[in-house]
Amino acid sequence: MNSKIIANGILRALAIVIGVALLIYFLYKIQSVIVYIAIASVISLIGLPIVRFLKSKLKFKNTFAVVTTMVLLIALLVGLVRMFIPLVVEQGHNLALLDINQLQGNIEDLYFQLTDYFGINSYDVEQSLKESNLLSKLDYSIIPNFLNSVVSGFGSFSVGLFSVIFIAFFLLKDSKLLEQGILVFVPDNKETRSKKSFEKIKTLLSRYFVGLIFQILILFVIYTIVLLFFGVKNAVVIAFLCALLNLIPYVGPMIGGVLMLTLTMSSFMGSSFSEVILPKTTYVMIGFIIGQLVDNFFSQPKIFSAATKAHPLEIFLVIIIAGILFGVIGMIVAIPTYTAIKVILKEFLADNKIVKQLTKNL
Repeated sequence: MNSKIIANGILRALAIVIGVALLIYFLYKIQSVIVYIAIASVISLIGLPIVRFLKSKLKFKNTFAVVTTMVLLIALLVGLVRMFIPLVVEQGHNLALLDINQLQGNIEDLYFQLTDYFGINSYDVEQSLKESNLLSKLDYSIIPNFLNSVVSGFGSFSVGLFSVIFIAFFLLKDSKLLEQGILVFVPDNKETRSKKSFEKIKTLLSRYFVGLIFQILILFVIYTIVLLFFGVKNAVVIAFLCALLNLIPYVGPMIGGVLMLTLTMSSFMGSSFSEVILPKTTYVMIGFIIGQLVDNFFSQPKIFSAATKAHPLEIFLVIIIAGILFGVIGMIVAIPTYTAIKVILKEFLADNKIVKQLTKNL
């Protein structure tokens, strides 16, 4: 009898392990679909306030309000794509992306102006480069290969875009669709609490993503004013791109700073380095730093704290810890995930002392 019980226990444990392994393998194979659902969920949370406004203020029916919202979001996406086309064309012209010889000449000209302005011995620099074998490692075919990869990936992007739009439409049309799918796996005795948690999470995350839009808008305005004032070409597009990179905590602003520095210098390619390129680039970077100070000490703490009802120090620590554990992706999803966990803990562990302290503002 005992041997049968032990055998059944072993078989049951083995079946569970195999089932978990198959589930992980299945999720791995459909990871693109999971990404589509995640992106569509974010879009639906951003569009949710618009749908509610159209239904409550303008008395739109649900389907018409959702269609109007999706049209607005798609129009915004198309407008953004059209904004970036002139930047790509202009920078392609400035940097001579399709002419390696011209690109090399421009870089050499800028290099000689730099060494001359700062009084650096060009022979020492060239000798150091030769000893490091850095130039021999450069693959000048990287730009054409990159362009080919972009073109070949356009088909996959189109499929993904259509999938995201399709899923987002139905998530907006039936805001409880995703919730009902998750509740299938929730025990009946905890379903009521789970519904309350989902509603609270949906409200907070919707406010959070709308807050991100305002954060980008503030930076966009600052960067645009600075770039336009100093006559940088495609100032609006560059400002938006650098503001958008700010969505990646801490890493994004650094990438945005390098990008703004590079694009500003390339905008004045061919001009005098000491009289035009260096002063204008310096002033633009000062403006960039001012924008970051405004974002870090004023707009970001206010917006994030109001949206997620968390202390700015709490947000900072969560982002840092998530970055250490999971890298850049962890930093991006840290605040939404942390907010969702706090809501769930408050609903199911409200009497716990630690949970009370963490969720006192929810």
